[in-house]
Amino acid sequence: MSERVELACCTQTLLREIADRSLRRKDIAMTYALALRSSEPTDWKAVNAAIVARWSMAALVWIRKQARSGRCFGAGQREAV
Repeated sequence: MSERVELACCTQTLLREIADRSLRRKDIAMTYALALRSSEPTDWKAVNAAIVARWSMAALVWIRKQARSGRCFGAGQREAV
């Protein structure tokens, strides 16, 4: 049996987190990754515009790569000793 995690209210959750100045790009990448895998609809145009407005286009590219690869969750990264 396979479990599936769903993120509810993807667009609102992402926009709220992007506006929260205490959260970093990695935090947003984790939520972005969950939204990508969720069956809930997401307004990607609004989310991506908010990311670019807060950070930059380069940050959007970085967040997308982290989210799609799963690296935002630590996959494939070594722990700092």
